[in-house]
Amino acid sequence: MLPMKLQWRLGTLLGELAFRTLKDRRHITETNIHLCFPELNNGERLALVRKSFHSNGIGAMEIGAAWFRQPDTLKHLTSVSGREHIDTALTKGQGVLLLGGHYSTLDLGGSLVTLFIEADVMQRDHNNPLMNAVMTRARERRYGVVLGNKNLRGLLKRLRANRIVWYATDQDYGRKGTVFAPFFNVPAASITATAGIAAHSGCAVIPFSHFRRQNTVGYNLHFHPPLENFTSGNDLADATLINRTIEQEIRRHPDQYLWMHRRFKTRPSRNDPDFYRTTQT
Repeated sequence: MLPMKLQWRLGTLLGELAFRTLKDRRHITETNIHLCFPELNNGERLALVRKSFHSNGIGAMEIGAAWFRQPDTLKHLTSVSGREHIDTALTKGQGVLLLGGHYSTLDLGGSLVTLFIEADVMQRDHNNPLMNAVMTRARERRYGVVLGNKNLRGLLKRLRANRIVWYATDQDYGRKGTVFAPFFNVPAASITATAGIAAHSGCAVIPFSHFRRQNTVGYNLHFHPPLENFTSGNDLADATLINRTIEQEIRRHPDQYLWMHRRFKTRPSRNDPDFYRTTQT
């Protein structure tokens, strides 16, 4: 319930502490940023790594507001663009797949979006049962239905009911059901199910992003035009389009992405070197 400006300050301190102490997460973040931004020099990369930790520290603070605070108390800090793309898509009666990403505003951005649209959400369950129960209960208060990330039947049912379903694909889920599509020009295991869902349901796939403002406390939510020529029948082409779309949004505010995730842990060949392996001495 603290003012958001103070939460941002505390989150920055939390992120700085994590930057200094969480060596494994820092190594993952440094590796990802080195792979994705080769044009940066060492000083620029280090600055982006540090800023990323600060952003994710703020994101950790925001989870409390997302789960336990009514989103309308933050409406005066929130702007939205592109709502017309949602309205137009819903007139077709085949639902909307809201293509999100793992930005550091993940939970709060999802909470704030329910101020403007009615939506369901797909989530990957937390490994800790207590955390999962708290997270799911909080999201059930904001969204219509909370679906498990493997519940494709439930997802298709909601789309047939002309619902909006928040859905994110930008993590490494292993080798099964994936192709290796470029993400920042690095081959990344990318799921193929998204295009199949869109082809089967006829839904619109609308990219969605949410970022903190740069110079003042507040949040900007963005709905973008539906993906065109998406369900091409070519899994690699469809996954590449998704990755490119998410990459474009990340480049708006690269520090506000979850670089701590091992996005490139699955390699095209099992013999390819592990990007995240550290040398033991």
